[in-house]
Amino acid sequence: MNRAAERPRLTPGLMALLTATCFTTAGTVHFQTPMLPEFAREFGASPAAVGWVATCSFGGFLAGTLALAPLGDRFDKRRLIIGQLACLIAAMLAMGAAPNLPLLVAAAFCVGVCASTSQHILPFIAELSAPGERGRALGTVMSGLFLGILFGRVGGGFASAFLGWRWTYALSAALMLALAPALVARLPSAPPQTRLPYAALQRSLLGLVRGRADLRRASAVQFLLGICYGGFWATLAPMLAAVYGMGPAIAGLFGIPGASGVLVARPAGRWMDRFGARPVVTTGICLVLAAYLAFGFGLVTLAALVLGAILQDCGLRSAMVANQALVTTADPDTRSRSNTIFAIHVWGGNATGAFVASTAWTTAGWLGVSASGIVAALVALGVYRLGRAPR
Repeated sequence: MNRAAERPRLTPGLMALLTATCFTTAGTVHFQTPMLPEFAREFGASPAAVGWVATCSFGGFLAGTLALAPLGDRFDKRRLIIGQLACLIAAMLAMGAAPNLPLLVAAAFCVGVCASTSQHILPFIAELSAPGERGRALGTVMSGLFLGILFGRVGGGFASAFLGWRWTYALSAALMLALAPALVARLPSAPPQTRLPYAALQRSLLGLVRGRADLRRASAVQFLLGICYGGFWATLAPMLAAVYGMGPAIAGLFGIPGASGVLVARPAGRWMDRFGARPVVTTGICLVLAAYLAFGFGLVTLAALVLGAILQDCGLRSAMVANQALVTTADPDTRSRSNTIFAIHVWGGNATGAFVASTAWTTAGWLGVSASGIVAALVALGVYRLGRAPR
């Protein structure tokens, strides 16, 4: 019996369950951002000290992606997803019960590591989907992922304001605990694709980068688009304060138009299934480029910033869905490792963009930030269009 015949079927119920899991786990590394002032007040710490909570959350996610995501090729993804979810629940409860700031920071790092569960789910979805439906399936699940990030940013602030920050973590843990029985009962097994030892598994990441031009191109494009995305969100609040005299609450509201990509993720996946990755990714890059052209008029009107936030998120998410489908489909035996390389580039681009745009803001103001995004988008378009069309 061939592998395709043995593959479990991705039913609508199973896809809904995995989408809900992505939603609940994605928000866990974003709860901290709006609650930093509450941490400072309770523990009597400086803004710089409590900033380590958010830093370690994101750093933990990056570490978990690099260290744990490749294991999806070596072990049953079902066990990895359930095991990491159990650890994530424990880490969230530890954050909610932390008696001092050092323990809160340590728990935040553990939350980030365990929240990389989504990096097992995406290759799992690609493995379970029929070849002509992978884009749509990945777009659906990634919609849950994007919504989870938005919920973490917005919901964390509201829950903290009305219930207290500790209850935010308790409620999040309870939500994941409610999903656990369904995951145990419904998730099918996914046989390992390799028997490589862990050290060899990690070394093989470099071999994949060297040997697969499609993976290099998709990762490079998403890294460059990540520079645009991370740069905008890192400099939006200081720009609004300096130009319009607006506080962080208004900057937070930009997360609503900036979440428009949720609406296009599934259609982008369907478009990718019909026409391939190239037109979807090209359109996505052009939307990000248009967004930064609009941002250039942000000094004149707030409407330009709102329009740019919508265009950027739609473009970024469209390209990400198509590239994700391409990366996790090209080589079935290395889905998890390919996804690891791709995810590292996404997060690395966000971090690089925050640094580049913050430097541009300091030296050249908002027009410098806009120029840095335009350059990154143009380079992404050149990298993608000059390469061979992916299959």
